[in-house]
Amino acid sequence: MALIRIMDKKNNNMRNLKDLEIWFITGSQHLYGPEILKTVEENALTIANSLSNDENIPLKILFKPIVKTTEEIFNLMLDANYSTQCVGIITWMHTFSPAKMWINGLKILHKPLCHLHTQFNRDIPWGTIDMDFMNLNQSAHGDREFGFILTRMGIKRKIITGHWRDSSVVLQINHWIRAALAWHDWQGAKFVRFGDNMRQVAVTEGDKVEAQIKFGFQVNTHGVGDLVTEIEKVKNAEIDDLCEVYGKEYYLNTSLLKEGIHHKSLREAAKIELGLNNFLAKENYKGFTTTFEDLHGLTQLPGIAVQRLMQKGFGFGAEGDWKTAALLRAMKTMSFGLAGGNSFMEDYTYHFEPNNELVLGAHMLEICPSIAIKKPSCEIHPLGIGGKADPVRLVFNVQGGKALNASLIDLGHRFRLLVNEVKAVEPKFNLPKLPVARVLWKPLPDMKNAITAWLLAGGAHHTVYSQSVTSEILFDFAEIAGIELVLINDETKNMTHFNNELRQNEVSRK
Repeated sequence: MALIRIMDKKNNNMRNLKDLEIWFITGSQHLYGPEILKTVEENALTIANSLSNDENIPLKILFKPIVKTTEEIFNLMLDANYSTQCVGIITWMHTFSPAKMWINGLKILHKPLCHLHTQFNRDIPWGTIDMDFMNLNQSAHGDREFGFILTRMGIKRKIITGHWRDSSVVLQINHWIRAALAWHDWQGAKFVRFGDNMRQVAVTEGDKVEAQIKFGFQVNTHGVGDLVTEIEKVKNAEIDDLCEVYGKEYYLNTSLLKEGIHHKSLREAAKIELGLNNFLAKENYKGFTTTFEDLHGLTQLPGIAVQRLMQKGFGFGAEGDWKTAALLRAMKTMSFGLAGGNSFMEDYTYHFEPNNELVLGAHMLEICPSIAIKKPSCEIHPLGIGGKADPVRLVFNVQGGKALNASLIDLGHRFRLLVNEVKAVEPKFNLPKLPVARVLWKPLPDMKNAITAWLLAGGAHHTVYSQSVTSEILFDFAEIAGIELVLINDETKNMTHFNNELRQNEVSRK
């Protein structure tokens, strides 16, 4: 089993996930007798252990005794709900398991569900197959009964079909587990806004009460003065140590060195980072927002502090954008152990050169160095808004390759998760006068259709840019959350069809 890491709920430090589990539940019935049930249990244990030990499975798969009655199913679902270790359940019907036995248990289940439609044996033993074999290995029969009751009850689930040893099946299980893990991390999570949203901006607003009901996390506001109080507690020795870390991890601009004219600004940036980290840890927040319109008591807009805290796993949204902060935290949780990073992002400006259209993504300061192509440069430059001292920030480019942008938007009566698959392009120019981290990408299927579709779907200008999370993981996550996912990819080439999809979604989600 591959171990991944996530921030501890108590102190936001990173810890192993070895205590979190996916429960493997197999259905059968007493009709078949004790010998058959013993074989069912042995086979189910073999599958659970094989998956759990697979390096592509990020959490422990915990075998649970097979369930054969209404009472056993109900009690096991009750246990799953109350278990703080259980992230979700995988169900499989080795034999026929009458679906009415499952109704009461499914009615109370609150954990994500994956329906694995598999079979213990891969091949039919053509020369020896008899009715005993058929009665034992009838997942094709039993899983249809189970699938019917899930559909009849309107229960959302991930369906994975294929032999349990098949690599494509294991990959799908991997993706679903990552989505379930992010959902688990959201339950009871807290995000803090320092100040309010940027004035007059619509898309960063939203219904925080409905979000807590729908998603399980809460969003609170603290005055910037509360943060400043924590920042002022930081000791000089702590600042000295962090400035040394800056010097080791980044290329420091000459003016930021000890003898440089802006070294005091570097120390102030370090002080802000330490105070912000301490505040988040003490109050058990998994993400935060800031806004350049509310900096009372701060000497500079947090730049490098935000960038480094994102790299540690915190969610972030600028200008009070709590939805993007929560989504970034979820996507960082999904991607632990995977190559590539995840960052707060904004579509900033376009390059409309024929046959080479590009989007330049950036922000004033806050792009996560987890997506940097190489060692970032630590620099200080003026910032024309906010009315504060010049902020310290990390400047870098981003490597090319497959990526995506995701946006969680509040449509008033429901939420939508919007995803655009893109192809990042390494910049051919140095951009010496652009003092921010930046990334270039070609949106799929092409500039015209991708951007038109994004606008039709009401996509925000803030997104989460990911090199590691796939559209399938996000689709699984949206299904668990009970919201729609709208995907813009290489197949989104007909705006009439896309618009009709949005209309159909509008009707079906009401």
